Parts: sequence; structure tokens; C-alpha cells
Amino acid sequence: MSATLLPNVARGHLSALDDTLTALRQQTGRLTRWGQLIADRLREGGRVLAAGNGGSASEAQQLAAELLGRYPNGRPPYSAIALHADTSSLTALGDEYYHDFAEIFARQVTAHARPRDIVVLLSANGRSRNLVLAAEAGIRSGANVWALTGPGPNPLANAVEDAICLPGTAATVQEAHLVAVHILCATAESALSTQDSKHRAS
Repeated sequence: MSATLLPNVARGHLSALDDTLTALRQQTGRLTRWGQLIADRLREGGRVLAAGNGGSASEAQQLAAELLGRYPNGRPPYSAIALHADTSSLTALGDEYYHDFAEIFARQVTAHARPRDIVVLLSANGRSRNLVLAAEAGIRSGANVWALTGPGPNPLANAVEDAICLPGTAATVQEAHLVAVHILCATAESALSTQDSKHRAS
């Protein structure tokens, strides 16, 4: 590839990312509500279940790791599970039991999710059947089920209680989803810190 083409590729990608992030900025109110509800449910003993495919799986794992692993001001860990991270269960469900991957997340959601838990599903295109089935399983369980997806309408957004659908390519949507995950975690951390302060003061 000619070196003269590289700046154009970079500019084109960054311009497309600007458009996706502009759409995300319009969803900050929803992200704030989600983050605050995550904090409330975690404090009540609930859990967050997260899932995605490919790059979205990495972002689901990031969400779970932030909620479980961060300890600002000595806060306790909270229950958050990335459903794809249990490789033994994942491969068994996909191969031995069903011979496809349509049920790999739904089966786990059915096993783990309880009323007032939160299920967060991430998909750059919103068309992954295993996530749609997971959403349906989460709704049946009584959990709150949310999705971060690419352009809407799409099957996953239609299957969940609430969704943020972002325009853009698969790459820019995934990049914006990571920003959304960080906003969710920061909002939840802030709410948990505020709740802890009020509890200590009472």
C-alpha cells in the first residue's frame, strides 16, 4: 500500500469514529441511569452478567473485571460475570450439547440470572442469535436486560428492555462501546462511593 494512502485511511477512520461518538454523547443520560441502577443492584446483592462475541466479548469481560476487581476506598468486590470467560462451559455447550453456539449464553443466563440482576449484551451488529436468545432468557428470569449494539433497529435491540444503538462501522461501534463501558463503570463507582459515604455518616 502506498504510504500516501495511510493518512487518508486514518482520517477516514477518525472521522467515522467522531460520528459514532457524537451519537454516544446523546446517550449519556441513559448510560448514567444504567450505571446508577447497576450500583443499586450490586449493593442489594444482585449481579451483572455480560456477554458478547469477538471484540465485544473482550468489552463484556472488561465490564465484569471493573465491577469485580476495582477497590477504590476499600470498597468490597461485587458479583459480575463475563459469560464467555468460562471456556469449559462455553465449549461444552457449543459442542457436546447443542452442536452450535446459539444457546451458549442463554443456558448460562437461565442458570445464573435472578430477578433484579442485570444482563448486559454487546454486539456491533445486533444480529447475533446467541445474544438474542440470551436476552430472551434474561427477560424470563426477571432480570433487567440491556444491549449496546450497532445501528438499529436490529434483533437484539428489539429483544431487550433497553438498548443503545450506535451508527458506524463494526470497528467504530466497538470502540464507542468500550467508551460506554468505561462510563458505566465510572458512574457505578461514583454511585457506590456516594452510597458508602452516606452509610458511614449515618
